[in-house]
Amino acid sequence: MLTTFFSRSRRAFDSLSEQEILALAISSEEDDARIYLAYADHLRTAYPASAKVFEDMATIEQTHRNMLIDMHRRRFGERIPLLRREHVSGFIRQKPDWLQRNLTLDQMRQEAETMERQTQNFYYAAAKRTSDADTRKLLGDLALAEEGHEDIARMLGARHTPDDVKASEDETARRQFVLTYVQPGLAGLMDGSVSTLAPIFAAAFATQDTWQTFLVGLSASVGAGISMGFTEAAHDDGKISGRGSPLKRGLACGIMTAVGGLGHALPYLIPDFWTATTLAVAVVFIELWAIAFIQNRFMETSFLRAAFQVVLGGGLVLGAGILIGNS
Repeated sequence: MLTTFFSRSRRAFDSLSEQEILALAISSEEDDARIYLAYADHLRTAYPASAKVFEDMATIEQTHRNMLIDMHRRRFGERIPLLRREHVSGFIRQKPDWLQRNLTLDQMRQEAETMERQTQNFYYAAAKRTSDADTRKLLGDLALAEEGHEDIARMLGARHTPDDVKASEDETARRQFVLTYVQPGLAGLMDGSVSTLAPIFAAAFATQDTWQTFLVGLSASVGAGISMGFTEAAHDDGKISGRGSPLKRGLACGIMTAVGGLGHALPYLIPDFWTATTLAVAVVFIELWAIAFIQNRFMETSFLRAAFQVVLGGGLVLGAGILIGNS
């Protein structure tokens, strides 16, 4: 309902005058240049070569803007109407600056491709609605220029990010992903999967009440998730270690901790004790093998070594819980 309301409050593209079309083109080029410069600022420290690519893309957009302003000045004078993409229906709404800062390098590249494609379509549509020959020619030329921006970006990338530099930047991006998401998430999954084994299975075999066991598992999992999440977020702000946003790391660690514990707590929603327990044990081994796989895939740990450590440790904790519950 809100989407319908806001879409109706935007101007239809067909209702724009030629002056408004030029004004919209000017503001669009300004916005694209600003976004590219924001990308460059964000990437400059970790990815200087890609930052240079976006700086050059911003320079191209500024050149287009100046050409459009000159055309507006010749036809309509100095006062340019205030008209932006968010005022006109049919345009994809750009993410606000505070969200764009959270994009990865690959996501920034994809966003840039989407922006260029949208601008190209706009210029083709605008040229068809313009009767002035010079303006129509300019818009058509800009449409062709936007169509070639992908090639320009590729050429700029070849100049500023040769294969060895791009490989280095991709490795940096992968390492940052591992430090920000995989490592805290893996620590949480290991803690949630292993540390909750003893209380859950001790409660199960002590009471043989599936509902009470589920409540113990739920409380242990959620409590461990909250504790691990706050600990991860609070102990390192990421500025010196380079491990990224403490909020992202805290969420990754906390959520995966809770998931690790809930995996073998949820089977106890089944009323039959032995069915629930059998399923819970099966889930435990799936969790432990998943941890070994993640260690091998992202942390470059030998799969056999990871499997031995995780399965052996988890098995010992599981056995301890069962023994304590039966005592």
